[in-house]
Amino acid sequence: MNIDMTKIPSPCYVLEEEKLIANLEVLKRVQEESGCKIILALKGYAMWSTFDLIKNYLPGCTASSLYELKLADETFGRENHIYSTAFREDEFDEVCQLAGHIVFNSVNQWTQFSKKAIDSGASCGLRVNPGISEVATDLYNPCFSGSRLGVRPEHLKGVELAGIEGMHAHALCENMADSSVALIDAFEEKFADYIPWLKWVNFGGGHLITHADYDVDKLIGRIRAFKDKWNKQIYLEPGGAIGWCTGPLITSVLDIVPTDGLDVAILDISATAHMPDVLEMPYRPTITGSGEAGQKNYTYRLGGTSCLAGDVIGDYSFDEALTIGSRLVFEDMIHYTMVKTTMFNGVRHPDIGIWHTDNTFELVRRFNYEDFRDRLS
Repeated sequence: MNIDMTKIPSPCYVLEEEKLIANLEVLKRVQEESGCKIILALKGYAMWSTFDLIKNYLPGCTASSLYELKLADETFGRENHIYSTAFREDEFDEVCQLAGHIVFNSVNQWTQFSKKAIDSGASCGLRVNPGISEVATDLYNPCFSGSRLGVRPEHLKGVELAGIEGMHAHALCENMADSSVALIDAFEEKFADYIPWLKWVNFGGGHLITHADYDVDKLIGRIRAFKDKWNKQIYLEPGGAIGWCTGPLITSVLDIVPTDGLDVAILDISATAHMPDVLEMPYRPTITGSGEAGQKNYTYRLGGTSCLAGDVIGDYSFDEALTIGSRLVFEDMIHYTMVKTTMFNGVRHPDIGIWHTDNTFELVRRFNYEDFRDRLS
C-alpha cells in the first residue's frame, strides 16, 4: 500500500483506485472470453462515487430493494436488475418503471405481480434453489436447510411459468472456482427441463473472481460450455469481487484503558457500527503489521467507541507499544463492510475517500450530525 497516511483523516475508508481497476480488468476478461455479462451487486459494493469508472467495464447493476434500484438508476444508468425476497404492493409500480429485469423469490410472488411486471416490459425471472451447500457459515449460505431463498425443483412441478424468461440461481458467498462450477453443474442437472425455453440464466454472486487463488480459466471454460450447449445469455452478479482488497479502514487510538486482563485500546471506530461482521460471524479483520495475541511484544484488546459492552474487535499484538494517536490500518474494508455500517449510538461514521492513481487523495464524503438526526424522527 502506497497511501500517504499524513493525507488521510481518521477514521476513513480509503478506496485505492489502482486496485479497483485491477479487479475490473479481471472481470472484463471473464466477460470477453466467456460471453457472459457481469453486473454489480449493490448489496456488496455501492460506492457510487466510483461508478463512472466501473461503467467502463460492467453493463449494469443488480438491486435487492427499491432504494438500491433507484441508486442504480440515478448513478449508474445502464441495465437495471432487481431481485427481492418479497416485493411490496405499494412499491411495485415504481420497481416496474425502473427495472429491466425483475426476479421473483417464490411462486406466490410471481402469481401476485406477474401481470404488472410483464405489462411493464421487464424481463421476468424466478429465483431457484439448487440445493448445494458450498458456504460453511449458515448466516451467509443461501441454500442451508430451510432457506427461504429461491424455489426448490420439487416445488416447480405443475406450476404455470408462462412469462418467465430467466432463472436466477444464487448459492455462493466468497467462493472459489470449484464452487462456481458446482453451482452451474447443479443448476444444469436439476433445472434442465426448463432451460430450453429460457432467454437468460443468472448464476448470482459470491464468485470471488478477483481473489488471487481463483481459477478464472476454469470459470470461463464452464460458462462457455454452458453457453455452447444451451445458447442462453449468462449473468453473474458479484459484489465482493468488485471491491475485494481495494482499500483499508484507517483508524486511530483514542485511549488506553487498563483492565483486570489485557489493556484495551479504544479506537475511533466501532465494531458493531462500522464492521458488523466482526460480531456476526465472528470475523477477525487483518491489521497491517499486527500479530495474534502474544505473538509480538505488546498485546492489546481493541475496542470501539459505542456503549455496547461487546463492542470489541479482538486481541492483537504489535512490535511497538500503542499510544494515544497511534494509527492502525484495517485491511480489505471496502466490500460489504461499508454497505452494512450504521450510526448506532451516534458514533461518528468514518469518512469515505479515494486514493487515486496519481497519488492524490480525494475526500468524497464526510458524515455529520444531520446524517444521524435525519435517519430517525
